[in-house]
Amino acid sequence: MGAGHSHGHGHSHGGGTATAAHRGRLLVALCITLLVLATEVVGSALTGSLALLADAGHMATDAAGIAMALLAVHIAGRPPSERRTFGYARAEILAAVINAVLLFGVGAFIFAEGISRLITPEHFDGGATIVFGLIGMAANTVSLLVLMRGQRESLNVRGAFLEVMADALGSLAVVVAAAVFLATGWRQADAVASLLIGVLIVPRTWRLLRDAVDVLLEAAPKDVDMAAVRHHIEELKGVEGLHDLHAWTITSGMPVLSAHVVVSQEVLDEVGHEKMLHDLQGCLGAHFDVEHCTFQLEPVGHAEHEARLCH
Repeated sequence: MGAGHSHGHGHSHGGGTATAAHRGRLLVALCITLLVLATEVVGSALTGSLALLADAGHMATDAAGIAMALLAVHIAGRPPSERRTFGYARAEILAAVINAVLLFGVGAFIFAEGISRLITPEHFDGGATIVFGLIGMAANTVSLLVLMRGQRESLNVRGAFLEVMADALGSLAVVVAAAVFLATGWRQADAVASLLIGVLIVPRTWRLLRDAVDVLLEAAPKDVDMAAVRHHIEELKGVEGLHDLHAWTITSGMPVLSAHVVVSQEVLDEVGHEKMLHDLQGCLGAHFDVEHCTFQLEPVGHAEHEARLCH
């Protein structure tokens, strides 16, 4: 950097990524998912229910997604290096993208199965199917409660939450379809319920994928109002201007911000660089919950000097 440049850094990163804070919840959800998976495979073999077998395949996909999220937490916990200065935190976002792709695959499978069963319905033991479906619903409800808090803070936990929600809906569809079949003999009820599940899964999955892609494209965090950030910084005493303001997200719960702040020489001489940086970091931390901030303090006219050098 040339003369007149100064940097300030906020170094508080907390105790790890947002997903890491909920590792235990993900592990509990994975164990429950695997248990329900095994139960539904056995139930399908005993009842001949294709719905149970399809839901078991659905559970297997979701178990793989949760396992990938846990693996991503492990990878993301590796320390930073000279080449990867933020460590592997973004591995969580990559896992969230993969989870979204898996969920789209599950949705496509449900649609295909639903259409197939509308055309060629299959016979199954309705009473036993209801029992196994209720077991699945109960277990998935416990998983949803376990993941409820974490899904607001982490894309990966949200992905797992959506997958378990899809599982719960799948179990509900199994129960409703079996009940309708027992009451009316209409076997296509199973197909209609499956198609409804697909309709519920796809919009939520699209939002998950969109949020993850926003992180990868380094869009400004949704909960950080960039206009308000600019206003707060420019309101500080001595700030004459602001440029090269950027904000992005490394991973869930880790927003980052950088800016070039033009400060009058008079105020810099009066309060000093350290106090000015402290005020800037305090402003961003208090109002916008952005802990990692990098500021470059510049005297008035320095931006024009940089522009001339670039040309």
